[in-house]
Amino acid sequence: MDSGRLQPAFLGGLFIGVLSGLPLVSAGNCCCCLWILAGGAIAVYLRQQNSPVPITAAEGALVGLLAGAIGGVIATLVAVPMQMIFGDMQRQWIEGWMAGRSDLPPEAREALERFGAGGGMMMITAAWNLVTGVIFGMLGGLLGVAIFKKNAPPQPPVVIPHDPGVAH
Repeated sequence: MDSGRLQPAFLGGLFIGVLSGLPLVSAGNCCCCLWILAGGAIAVYLRQQNSPVPITAAEGALVGLLAGAIGGVIATLVAVPMQMIFGDMQRQWIEGWMAGRSDLPPEAREALERFGAGGGMMMITAAWNLVTGVIFGMLGGLLGVAIFKKNAPPQPPVVIPHDPGVAH
């Protein structure tokens, strides 16, 4: 893996992971995966700053994809302690929601209680973070290429040598 891609991808992934893993702040992802798109674009911006030539759309997509994958892992690592801290409050909220739902079949109620009590919810969260991180990080990378594209350096003029023996 090119180290020129890895550092910007890690920094973009750190942005994605921390903001996506924190309670309340992560609600920004409800707006078209805002933090993930922004993290992919940030990774491309940082990659472009380290490159003397404009980066291609494929390069931007790859850097954004890497940032999204790294961000998905970091978001899960941040969300686990948050779940441990705020899990009881969340469980009470779900129980209150289920108590108000008389149309919920007992089997579904039992399945929700078992699922929330085990590690099933964290596994789904981890998979969701990884999948959305990769997809929207790549889109953020493409968006970053469009926004932060450097102009190509001017090409030197072509000099045609003059041959004195040839009549013009």
